[in-house]
Amino acid sequence: MQHSRTSLVCSYVIRKALIRKHYLSNAVSTWLVKHPSSILAKHFKSCVHFEVDYAEFLDEALVDAWDLNESLAENEKQELSEQKHWWILKPGMSDGGNGIRLFSTSGELQAIFEEWEEDTPDVDAESSSEEDESHDASGSKQGDPLEDNAMTSQLRHFIAQPYIDPPLLLESYGGRKFHIRAYVLAVGALKVYVYKEMLALFAAKRYQPPASATDSEMLDLAQHLTNTCFQDEATKSTSVFRFWDLESTGVPTDWKDAVFQQICDITGEVFEAAAREQMIHFQAVPNAFEIFGVDFLIDRDCRVWLLELNAYPDFKQTGQDLQEAVVGGLFQAVSRTAIAPFFGLTESGTTQMPLVRSINLGRC
Repeated sequence: MQHSRTSLVCSYVIRKALIRKHYLSNAVSTWLVKHPSSILAKHFKSCVHFEVDYAEFLDEALVDAWDLNESLAENEKQELSEQKHWWILKPGMSDGGNGIRLFSTSGELQAIFEEWEEDTPDVDAESSSEEDESHDASGSKQGDPLEDNAMTSQLRHFIAQPYIDPPLLLESYGGRKFHIRAYVLAVGALKVYVYKEMLALFAAKRYQPPASATDSEMLDLAQHLTNTCFQDEATKSTSVFRFWDLESTGVPTDWKDAVFQQICDITGEVFEAAAREQMIHFQAVPNAFEIFGVDFLIDRDCRVWLLELNAYPDFKQTGQDLQEAVVGGLFQAVSRTAIAPFFGLTESGTTQMPLVRSINLGRC
């Protein structure tokens, strides 16, 4: 801030209101209190967030989680699995998909925490980096023990969200679930851009509703989690596609344009929500810019749902074939939009990087 005309930083440094799952939930909730008609009300699943150190204290941690407790109690009364409402559990500071689980009853949730307690060594849960927050998804079965010790530094903060089901499935890709990875550029204080080239990341296996599993421990996460970092090469090579090249039948012809417009609207809104309502946890300064990887899910009705935002997104997942078309074009657009003006050059806007939000936070 003291050298705003001679220093340009490629990260906001403090932006956990966006990139930590429980902080993002707080940012959206606070925004919706003041703006109940916001687009986020219909494109972000309300979260329950809580802290727990040991499985035996789970009941105490959830004592104020009214919606979650009511849902789980109702599920206990249902004789048919198809009638249950499923939830997804995410550690607030996890990466690589570690710790993501599905559950529908309090007993299943308790079993998840007891499993972790048995499988992870006793390491300080607060030792993780304050700002390291990226997300990819594992393809392991729900009942398998963790393959590394990453969870030991990331447990304690959790969110539980209603599971989005059914997702949009495309038969051309084997009926596998997929999510959209969009690249978002935030500049100064504050302009937000969405790069039009996006990725569609598919799960390793054909989607089956969670209710179809006869035993919650045998839920196959490879059917539900869609990032590719833990897939083997046999499925990874057929799991990443350019969004605009997707082949589809049975959906409106303009569905891709409608999806992209929703992504633009949601992205602009969530950045403004964080910037205005969580100023301590998202400090947008005028001489900074940053690229975020933002994940969205499309449901069967082509409604887009915001999943999460990631700092320092992993560009390797584009695969070699899409490196130049996606990543190369992104860096060129970022250079023209965020870097050129700093050197006194005119910002050369591009239709590939539309501006989706421009607000004045009073910082110069």
